[in-house]
Amino acid sequence: MTTLQEGSDHLQDLKRQVGNKIEEAKEKFWHLSQDIWSCPELAYEEKKAHARLIRFFSEDKGWIVEGHYKLDTAFRATWGPFGGKSGDTEVHIGFLCEYDALPGIGHACGHNLIAEVGVAAAAGLKVLLETLSDCPSVKITVIGTPAEEAGGGKIDLLDMGAFEGLDVVFMAHPSQEDATYLPLLAENDVVVRYHGKAAHAAAYPWEGINALDAAVLAYNNISVLRQQLRPEWRIQGIIRQGGAKPNIIPDFTELEYYLRTPSCKDLPAIRAKAEMCFKAAAMATGCEVEVIFAKNEFHDLLRVPTLERLFEQNGKDLGMEFITDIKDAEGSTDFGNVSFVVPGIHPYFYIGSDALNHTKEYTVAAGSETAQFYTLRTAKALAMTALDVLFCPEMMQRAKTEFNEVKMKKDK
Repeated sequence: MTTLQEGSDHLQDLKRQVGNKIEEAKEKFWHLSQDIWSCPELAYEEKKAHARLIRFFSEDKGWIVEGHYKLDTAFRATWGPFGGKSGDTEVHIGFLCEYDALPGIGHACGHNLIAEVGVAAAAGLKVLLETLSDCPSVKITVIGTPAEEAGGGKIDLLDMGAFEGLDVVFMAHPSQEDATYLPLLAENDVVVRYHGKAAHAAAYPWEGINALDAAVLAYNNISVLRQQLRPEWRIQGIIRQGGAKPNIIPDFTELEYYLRTPSCKDLPAIRAKAEMCFKAAAMATGCEVEVIFAKNEFHDLLRVPTLERLFEQNGKDLGMEFITDIKDAEGSTDFGNVSFVVPGIHPYFYIGSDALNHTKEYTVAAGSETAQFYTLRTAKALAMTALDVLFCPEMMQRAKTEFNEVKMKKDK
């Protein structure tokens, strides 16, 4: 009979081993990350990154790879089922990769590192488990999720059932600090188009209907609206098209806005307010207006404290220093939608630089050798957390119970 202490010692030894497995393959992970970083691709266009990730798993014996998994630049790599005895409950562990970049500044959000973390954690875990004779019944799935920066690829995949059957899901995001979580804002994007009538701006401007006037009024309407919004609500926007030449009354303009709230329940309210601003500008100028809300709404984060605590302890054992003063929500991600369907964590990790995400400086940091130590340390912590839920069924059950309880509260 195995004592609790013996079981704990065995698990700690496995955690050390999985860290060693990841460390032994660090050159492969570095080259993978560099190949993605050096060839940035936009949302839904990540063909080279997609091919590179597929090649990695195809060359690593034991993975079943589906190259175009529900979306052209998505993939799924599965290992298992493995281990266990007849009748054992299988634990299905998921790891997520992102690999799209930002227009103009490349991998300024470090998605090459997100891909590397997911691959390294999954590959290291697989290599370790293959050596065990007493492994519980397990399956590992890595899902490549395109278009986080625009469109919401994970939401598309959710709608197509890509996450069905997973018991738990892990990913991690580069930042300026180590954090078990950061609050996420729900988000809905909108494109607004004004259609007017062109005319010579000097000779006969009265013949025109000025679509730029409508865009400017809409921009100002939203600016005035902010005074009446709740302090935690956010609206950011740009004029994407504003006309061709000063001596032509513009007959077409286009704006894009991001609408964000702490909860997806508040999105209908902020949408309605913004839409009135857009339509009022059309009414005032005589333009026709199209208000096109994105079909994919990004959700806020459903947290699972048990998983967060496990990751935090594993990270601390590896030297990670987690912040305790959690800031207000600043960003949005389609992982929020996943968190409402499968228990999971989305921690953040320091990469050796104080540069801010979505800047050229962060692009440089995400491609640096310095970032590698921190990236693989995070992959080790994720793999160790996967071992916790695999070898401690009570932890997996506790996480599922918490998930269901929190989801019930959020659904009310």
